[in-house]
Parts: sequence; C-alpha cells; structure tokens
Amino acid sequence: MKFSDSRTTLPLLMLVLVISSTAVQDSKGHPCGSTFFSALVQLIPCKAAVAPFSPIPPTEACCASIKALGQPCLCVLVTGPPISGVDRTMAMQLPVKCTADFEPCEMAK
Repeated sequence: MKFSDSRTTLPLLMLVLVISSTAVQDSKGHPCGSTFFSALVQLIPCKAAVAPFSPIPPTEACCASIKALGQPCLCVLVTGPPISGVDRTMAMQLPVKCTADFEPCEMAK
C-alpha cells in the first residue's frame, strides 16, 4: 500500500488514532491491552481484503500480519468497537483465507 495518496492516508491515520485512544482504554486487563494500537496498525496490509464488498483476496503481507498477530488479538479487533471501512465478517474470514490455524472468534451478543 502506498502512503503517498493523502486522500486515503489522512483519514486512515485519523481513524487509527481515534480507535486506538478509546480501544486501549477499554481493553486494559486483556492480553492485547498493551498492544491494541500496534495490532490495529499491523492489519493495515489487510485493508483491501476487509473492505465492504471487496473481491480482493488477502495478500501475502496481510496473511503474514494475521499469523504474527495471533488469534486472541485478532478477536479483540474484530469483536471490539466498529472500525470504519472494515467488514467484520470478512475480517473474521482472514485466518481461514490465510491458512492460519486459529479458533474462530466469538462475537459478543
């Protein structure tokens, strides 16, 4: 992903900052509490694969990020506060599409 297009970079960075400031506070005590921001940033290579109605499969960089992130932290991200531009259903399918051996995330009711 190129970061030279300011039309997409600035909103994405603002989104990351807003979400991380609230999410880190809400996730204290959770195994990913101290790494929520870095976990969110780690998913940037997956942006195209989790955009609503996107036919784009996850890239190798995305799959590497998913595997490095791990199931507990991925679940915190996909079951936490909504992230603008991210289809949760598609995000929950990333481990299968990337052949990561993760247990499915449980959605809060």
